[in-house]
This record gives sequence, structure tokens and C-alpha cells, in this order.
Amino acid sequence: MDLKEKLVTSFLAFENNIDIDSPVHDIRSEAIKAFETNGFPSKKEEAWKYTSLNNVLKHDYSVFPNQENALEYKDIKKYFIHDIDTYKIIFIDGKYSSHLSQVTHDGLDVCLMSSALNKDKYRPVIENYFNKLAPKDSLTSLNTAFSNEGAYIHIPKNKLVEKPIQIIHFSTGNETALMLQPRNLIVVDENSHVQIIERHQSLTNNPVLTNSVTEIFADKRAIIDYYKIQNDNKNASLIDSTFVHQKDQTNCFVHTFSFGGKLTRNNLNFYQNGEHMDSTMKGITIIGDKQHVDHNTLVHHIEPNCESHQDYKGIFADSSTGVFNGKVLVDKLAQKTNAFQSNNNILLSDKASINTKPQLEIFADDVKCSHGCTIGQLDESALFYMKQRGIPEKEARALLMFAFSNNVLNSVKIPELKQRITNIIATKLGVNIGFDL
Repeated sequence: MDLKEKLVTSFLAFENNIDIDSPVHDIRSEAIKAFETNGFPSKKEEAWKYTSLNNVLKHDYSVFPNQENALEYKDIKKYFIHDIDTYKIIFIDGKYSSHLSQVTHDGLDVCLMSSALNKDKYRPVIENYFNKLAPKDSLTSLNTAFSNEGAYIHIPKNKLVEKPIQIIHFSTGNETALMLQPRNLIVVDENSHVQIIERHQSLTNNPVLTNSVTEIFADKRAIIDYYKIQNDNKNASLIDSTFVHQKDQTNCFVHTFSFGGKLTRNNLNFYQNGEHMDSTMKGITIIGDKQHVDHNTLVHHIEPNCESHQDYKGIFADSSTGVFNGKVLVDKLAQKTNAFQSNNNILLSDKASINTKPQLEIFADDVKCSHGCTIGQLDESALFYMKQRGIPEKEARALLMFAFSNNVLNSVKIPELKQRITNIIATKLGVNIGFDL
């Protein structure tokens, strides 16, 4: 039995263990039919032309963990941003860990998707927002079919969330191979501001495949800072699909830091439904060995007088592969749009590769849009200059690569997170940066 057949069959068992009166029961049923029809994406599809899932899908994944597993905080502390006080929503092998988490219902809801799907008091939000953004493609439909657990965050009007929210998924390795399908729903009402940090972390060398879907809704004048840390083990694969719906005068920022994992695919889609808003998407990718990172982005400008900014940096060593497929779509009514898209890459090896495809589709005539990409190597003259001034070659190379990615780091608004990312970059580059930011 291949993985597709196993998942379709497992859905029947999944249905028997959940409430068929759930407000999303019909949505799940339709989703599994869509997945059964479409199957997993292949390289024959344009959006997956440079990313094959064949090596990832060959494992016999466990869809439901056989047992609940516990972790001690001291053993996983290094994966938290522990320098500051935060709300925490922690999952272990797909199951909520109450003793590691710190959730709240005090003026805002930072809690579980399973609670929101099964309690009447959350039903209006679920009916208005759940699965309203996620498309009907194969992997998103698969996640929708099995959607039961993940983070549910609802920030009411005029609320400044005083501390960041961390969402962390751990896999322990108690399963020979494990597939996880977390589902997050984030609704931020008018004039509210929230910061969110998300991480998927395998604690084992056993294969792990995570198919994650996040829907984000930003109401008028809301501000959302979302940070994704992807620094997983070599046998962990992540397919992360995030969909953002913005209304008037909102500001949404998504930073993606991709440093590890076997295969990482980031689908990031912004839909601007209002005026005078800003969508910012930035990322740093530093990988080696045979790792593969694919960024697939879309910004859809629907209304006039809006901006979007995309800036992705990639550093590829050994036999690693990068993919950037970024699209900016400007509708006919979206006059006065200001859209910027940039993808710059450094190849440190003759065997490393990057496939980059920035795209603009513009149907308005009064816009300011630009896009571009670069692929190259380190500047040898700059390297020679630094070596002449006594900087060893290894450190000189690291400093040049750090400077290359630093403009993305400068826009991180949580100092402790910025320091953590700096330390990860230094580790990836194999040096001690030697200064604090």
C-alpha cells in the first residue's frame, strides 16, 4: 500500500474518532475526496517543476502516533526563545503538551485548534474563517481532511499582545517514520498587534514529514509579525503552506529562516483585500549537503494604493539545491501599487544549484513594480582585501556571507530572536561572528 492509499484508508479511522457533528465535518470529507482525486504533486506540475517528493514519500509513515510521549523542558530548552516571557503552544508527536505550554483566554485566545473545532463558543470564528483561504490543491486538501490539532489564536480589537507567541512542534522518534499535519488558524481583529514564532523540530534521525497549513486573517489596521525558524535534522521534511488575508491599512511581515532539513517547501500567499496596506516577505536560506529548500510565493494586489516587498537571500554549499518561484499579481483595479521583489543567491560549490523564477503579472497601468534575481559567488576582490588586513580566509568568507544576508536580519523586531538567528547563521558558516547585534 503506497502512502496515498494509506492516508485515504486512515481517514475512515480518523472520522470514527472525531465528532461527526463538528462544523468542519463536511469540509474534511470534501477535502479527502480532493486529495484522492489529485494525489501528491509531481514535477509535471509547473509549481513543482524543480521539487520532487519521491524520496520523501517512499517511507512507511505512521499517520497516528502509537503512544503519547513526554519531554522534559531542560532537554529541549535550547529550541525555545527562552530569554523572554512568551505564550507557548507546544506539541509532541502531534499531541498537545500541557506541561510545556502556556496558553491563555485572558482577553485573547491562545489555545488549541481541537478546542476551537469542538466548542460552541468558538463556532462563529470557525465558520467565518476556517478553510476560507486554503486552496483545494492536493497537499492543502490533505491537511484539511486531517485537521484537528494545531494553534488557534484570536486577538480581539484594540489589543497589543504584550509578549510573543511560540508555536513549536517536536517529533521524538518513537515512531519509525512519522507524518504530522498541524493546522493553525490566526485571526487578528482591528487595531491589534501580535508577534508569532513558529518552529518544527525533530529530535531524532528517523524520517519525519510535516504537512503544515496556516491561515492568517488581518482585520483593519492590524499588525502581524510572523517568524518561521526552519533548522531541522537531515531526515526531516517540511511542507509549509501559509495564507494571509489582509484588509485596509494592515501591515503583515513574514520572515522565513531556512537552515536545515532534508526537503523544505514554503508556500506563502498574500491576498490584499483593501487599500493602504503593506505585505513584507523576507527570507534567509543557508544549506549544504544534499538539502533542498523551495520558496514559492504569491502576492495578489487586488485594491489600489498598496505595497509589497519580497527579499530572499540564499547561500548554497555542497550539493544543495534552492528554488525560488515568486509571483506578484496586480489586478486592473490595483492602481498606485508599489511592488518590489528580489532574490539574490551565492553558490559556494560547483555542485550547488539554484532555480529562480521571479514573476510579475500586471494588469494596471499606474504602478511601480520591480523584480530581479542574482546568482554568483563571493566577491574575490573583497575577500582579498580582507585577507590583506589580517582576517583569516575562513572568517573573511563568513563575514562576507553574513553581510550578504544582514539586511533581512535588520528587519527582525524581537532582539532575542535576532540574536538567536545570528548565532544559527554563525554556526552554519562555521565561525564565531565575534559581535552582538
